[in-house]
Amino acid sequence: MSDAPHLLTEESDGILIATLNRPEKLNAISRQMMDLLTEAVLHFRDSDALKVMLIRATGRYFSAGADLKAGGQRVVSPSVSGVQSARAIRENHRLNLNNMQQLWDEMEHIEKPFVIAHHAMCVGGGLEMSLSCDFRLAAKSAGYAFPEGLFGVLPASNGVSRLTRVCGPHWARWLVMANKQASADMAFTMGLVHQVFPDETFEAEVMDFCRHLAKQNGEQMGAAKVAIELCAEVGRDAGRHIERMGNSGLMLNPSYLKGMEEYLKGVGGKGK
Repeated sequence: MSDAPHLLTEESDGILIATLNRPEKLNAISRQMMDLLTEAVLHFRDSDALKVMLIRATGRYFSAGADLKAGGQRVVSPSVSGVQSARAIRENHRLNLNNMQQLWDEMEHIEKPFVIAHHAMCVGGGLEMSLSCDFRLAAKSAGYAFPEGLFGVLPASNGVSRLTRVCGPHWARWLVMANKQASADMAFTMGLVHQVFPDETFEAEVMDFCRHLAKQNGEQMGAAKVAIELCAEVGRDAGRHIERMGNSGLMLNPSYLKGMEEYLKGVGGKGK
């Protein structure tokens, strides 16, 4: 068994790169991987120098989901876990899945962009993690599935709630009810991924996209992330209020005022 860390991190050009590193276990999500990922996410949140977080993987799977064989991951069955009530199972899902739900929530709330890059099959908990990222990029050879249906249960740490929010009930039925897989191209059609790249250029394309994000205005991206989430929950009129509230802060930002002043001077200069 490899003694290598289950997650590797590096920093480049304002990008924190976190790499799932259990290729011999198909990058099944272990307790150590979750602890290291949590540490990386909090470091990303608290560092002004880091603008983008990229999550990627090595090996022939992006992730096979939670490591059920390692213990302490999920309720496998009441007889195995000792859980004897439906309420206790619900609490276990909320609190004891290696803090999955808490970490996915934190990733959604941090006002910086998370990018996840699927070079190969991504299933179960790996897909649930992906749904909490702002941008999902796929190589042509990537694929997606929720195997929980094989055991007669739901993917309950984002697999229904966030999937339905991202792709709608139509495609949630395909992945969860029908227990069908999706290719990268099909995932693009679903709205599950933003773009599909050729395998040969995938890594370079992903880094180009992350560098592009790192150059964007951080205040604007943070406000946009919050506003988009809020607007998805409310009606049209309330959405307009959210837009105005967001801009009321952004338009007082010195960088905006300076940029507009320079832009207007440039426009005026061209007319002379």
